Amino acid sequence: MATPIYTAKLRYLHIAPRKVRLIANTLRGLSTQEAEAQLMTRPQRSAMPLRKLIKSAMANAMANNTGAKATWIIQEIRVDQGPVLERFLPRAQGRATPLQKKMSHVTVMLREGKTRLDRFVIAPREIKKKPTADEKKTARAARGQQSSTDEAAALKAKTSDKGFLRKVFTRKSV
Repeated sequence: MATPIYTAKLRYLHIAPRKVRLIANTLRGLSTQEAEAQLMTRPQRSAMPLRKLIKSAMANAMANNTGAKATWIIQEIRVDQGPVLERFLPRAQGRATPLQKKMSHVTVMLREGKTRLDRFVIAPREIKKKPTADEKKTARAARGQQSSTDEAAALKAKTSDKGFLRKVFTRKSV
């Protein structure tokens, strides 16, 4: 029995296919974990849409796969030319230079398989809760600091005795 192949498509990506292929060619044959880790570190503009596409393909595979959690490998990643928008750039002496705004169609195919070793594990990001005003006050009290109203009063008392210029040039705390 052949292993099933799961696909995901990204169409009308407003990046030239040549630029997307540079990144896509490095992902072929990698596990999805490793490919996602590589795309997270890439500065190119096409890295984020490709990462989202691979995550979508993984979601398709997990939704359609009835077996246990599997390791997915990128069997094929294809970048095709999409439609081209023709625009013109005005130049000197009434001339115009044509501009081609190219688009890409990207297709990813995943298959189940074994990889060497997963070198990268992507942990979900922790969401930090913002402290409330009461928690801030108790934290300040624990550190032995004054509250913001006490600080303002102390600053005002300091600057009022020193004269006009001293008051103008006193650094304000944020």
